[in-house]
Amino acid sequence: MFDPLRHSLFLPTDEATDALGRLLAERLAPGDTVLLSGPIGAGKSHLSRAIIRARLGRMEDVPSPTFTLVQTYEDPAGDIWHADLYRLSHPDEVLELGLEDAFTTAICLVEWPDRLGPHQPEDAIHISLAVEGDGRNALISFFGRPELARALDG
Repeated sequence: MFDPLRHSLFLPTDEATDALGRLLAERLAPGDTVLLSGPIGAGKSHLSRAIIRARLGRMEDVPSPTFTLVQTYEDPAGDIWHADLYRLSHPDEVLELGLEDAFTTAICLVEWPDRLGPHQPEDAIHISLAVEGDGRNALISFFGRPELARALDG
C-alpha cells in the first residue's frame, strides 16, 4: 500500500467543482478508480458529471445512477462506469454489478464507496466532499499517484 498524498481544496462555486472535474478527467485512464464519499447533497454526482462531460468533450445527460446503480459511457480511451452504491445492502452485491472487473478495464467513478467493503481498489483516488458555507470542501487522497497531486498544486 502506498502512502497517500492528501490535498484539501475549497470549491466555492459549482464552476470550481467543474474545474476540478476537468483537471481530473484529463489525467484519468482506464484502470483508474475515483471513490467519492460525503453526505447526500455534498456534490458527488456533480463532480462525477463534470468528469464524464470533460472526458466525452460534450454536454452529456448524466443522470444520477441512484436507481440504476451503474451508468456506463463510451469514451474513446475506454468505458467510464459511474456507480452509486447507496442502495446496496451487502458488499458482495458489487460482484453482481461487475465492478471488480471494471476497476481494471474502465475509468470508474464510485459514489458511496463504503458499500464496497473488501472490494475497494487499493490504489483508488479518494475524494471526500462536504458542504461548507455556499461551497464545498474536497479532501483528496492519491495513493501512488504523485502526478495527480502535483496537478492540484499548479
